[in-house]
Amino acid sequence: MGTATKQTNSEQEWPQSVGLFYQQRLTPFTQSIVLELTALIDVRLVRTFSQLLITLLGFRHRNNGLLLSELGEHLLSARQAPAGTKRISNLLRCPHWSHTLIQKGIRAKAQTFYEQLHQQGQRVLVLWDESVMEKPETLTSDDLGAVRSSKARRLKRIRPGYFNPPDGKPVCVPGLEWVGILLAGASGAPCLYQFEWWTRWGEHARQRADVLQDTLTELSQRFGQAILHVFDRGYASQAWLGKLVNARLKGLIRWQTHYHLLNQAGDSIKTWEITRGKRSVDHRLVYDAVHKCHRKMGIIYQAVRHPTYPDVPLYLIVSRPGKGHTPWYLLTNEVIDSVESAWQMVFAYARRWQIETAFRYTKSELALESPRLWFWQNRLKLMMIVALLYAFLLSLLRAELSHWQQLPLRLGCHRTGKRCREASAPLYRIRIAFTHLWTQNSG
Repeated sequence: MGTATKQTNSEQEWPQSVGLFYQQRLTPFTQSIVLELTALIDVRLVRTFSQLLITLLGFRHRNNGLLLSELGEHLLSARQAPAGTKRISNLLRCPHWSHTLIQKGIRAKAQTFYEQLHQQGQRVLVLWDESVMEKPETLTSDDLGAVRSSKARRLKRIRPGYFNPPDGKPVCVPGLEWVGILLAGASGAPCLYQFEWWTRWGEHARQRADVLQDTLTELSQRFGQAILHVFDRGYASQAWLGKLVNARLKGLIRWQTHYHLLNQAGDSIKTWEITRGKRSVDHRLVYDAVHKCHRKMGIIYQAVRHPTYPDVPLYLIVSRPGKGHTPWYLLTNEVIDSVESAWQMVFAYARRWQIETAFRYTKSELALESPRLWFWQNRLKLMMIVALLYAFLLSLLRAELSHWQQLPLRLGCHRTGKRCREASAPLYRIRIAFTHLWTQNSG
């Protein structure tokens, strides 16, 4: 009887210890930003900033997750909701601080992450991608421009067994353009480097080319040429390849199959025709993380040139995942002199899926499309606070915290089923468990 009681008491103490552990990690993670805020604004607003992070962590609602009235209720209590809303509003509209303060803090964390990977001898990957923040219900905001709706594109996708599919014209809704950049190694959790939003309309209008050029310049100044930039097909263009060549940066781009390249004979032909009819030089059994299975993949690589930059040596790597799956045509200015180096490029591009999951998580789990704010700077501040929260959640996935990842999943967010048990990075469940354990510890 005494042994059973002792075990029960220890199990009751575990949630409190796990909750305290994560509380202790959140405080130093945001300490540098909090110290800078303390020097700029009133200490009561700084206290609201810290409380808002905890509130955002615990309040999970995709459609209303960033509404100030909802956050005010969870910041204090239901009876004190107006006061809580006013506190958050005062923090966001305070003119003495800007969203760039948080952005610099996130980049400082990314710098530390880069130095750790560099000390371990790993090649640092910079994962690029773009998305949009859609606000289809908004009509009066001058800061929102026309963006192509990715949700509409998914809904319009033709599915087997369904007739009368819609036409292929894009659907445009009010929203913001969005670029995201992650730093990642060959394995393990990535690190957020930058989320940036811009619009093409109104007073704060910016052009996509200017935003991307400024970001590329900042990255080259901070990290130099020791990193590998990884891009999707949206960056496959003569202009973007020229930016990498002129800046002497290493890049890996998934190339469009109908674009022309120069083969070894100097003929300008379509990309897919360069390796047509040639056998793969190597095969490997590779684990497909999306479909949760092993797949036999072939690979072939060849030196090519671009018609606009004939003096720049390029290499085309074709990854063949098997019958029924689209091959990857990867173009890089990195020297590919062996099968092993070609496989490294394929695995580097596979890591680009991390930025896709970042967009999905922030939109669905962190409700980044739900804020309803009138003024541009206030909106950027709130969204950058959410970006800081996402950076903190990513830091919980580090390998050295594997023990503290399993404990909250078992104590605060138990799930049955093979899929949940085999999830390699269950960030959704970690947030749920963290919320439950934080509530228990606070209570």
